[in-house]
Amino acid sequence: MNEIDASFQRLREEGRTALIPFLTIGDPDLGTSVEIIGALEQAGADMVELGVPYSDPLADGPVIQRASERALKNGQVTLVDCIQVAENARQAGIKLPFILFSYYNPILQYGLERFFDLVTEKGISGLIIPDLPIEEDAEVRAMAEAADIHLIPLVAPTSNDRVKRIASKARGFVYCVSSLGVTGVRADFHSGIDEFLATVREATTTPIAVGFGISSREQVERFGKQADGVIVGSAIVRKIEEVVPLLQSSDTKQEGLDQIRAFVQELRG
Repeated sequence: MNEIDASFQRLREEGRTALIPFLTIGDPDLGTSVEIIGALEQAGADMVELGVPYSDPLADGPVIQRASERALKNGQVTLVDCIQVAENARQAGIKLPFILFSYYNPILQYGLERFFDLVTEKGISGLIIPDLPIEEDAEVRAMAEAADIHLIPLVAPTSNDRVKRIASKARGFVYCVSSLGVTGVRADFHSGIDEFLATVREATTTPIAVGFGISSREQVERFGKQADGVIVGSAIVRKIEEVVPLLQSSDTKQEGLDQIRAFVQELRG
């Protein structure tokens, strides 16, 4: 069984909602990313999105854009580097399911067959490719299914008649976008979010997870009542940004990791 499916099955039996943090790999460096993943696991995360830094992140707001800039500036972090972090985390004893979040161009440039060989070898359980629409994903989807790696689709409140088509093909979970526009911390969400989530729920038996803008324990609890998982990205990346000076010194790194862990524990509740 794919690790994502096993995790959702266990959480369902326990009556809990999955907490799914996102982080930009390589911010502030690759080794520290492994340590941050460990802190996320200790804080109660159930799976983690490994974000590949990209120079033109169309779906991402300023917080994640700055994280990509730092990662690319500090070491020109590549797609392969990010996938290798998953293996390094496994070697460090981390057991969380890993979901790779990448725009399509780096994958295409690397080569689809080589890419799927690598993610299979390194223990990636799921893929999110935000700029690959369902109308164009047939080849990637077939290769993902052959490798037992879940291609996780994004569906937005504006998807309308496409919701059923997207949700029916989903594997792992359906990523429900809570707000229009790019990622980022928000106080308010799309006015029809509750009806939208109910529509997605009706369209699939696959778990649904809500992301984009969720940044507080109250918001995690609010969406946890309607969804199987809650994704927190910009708020965690912003917390990492705040403690980068601590993370960059061996004398204060543990303090920085502790602050990240405490923040995620508060989200978890």
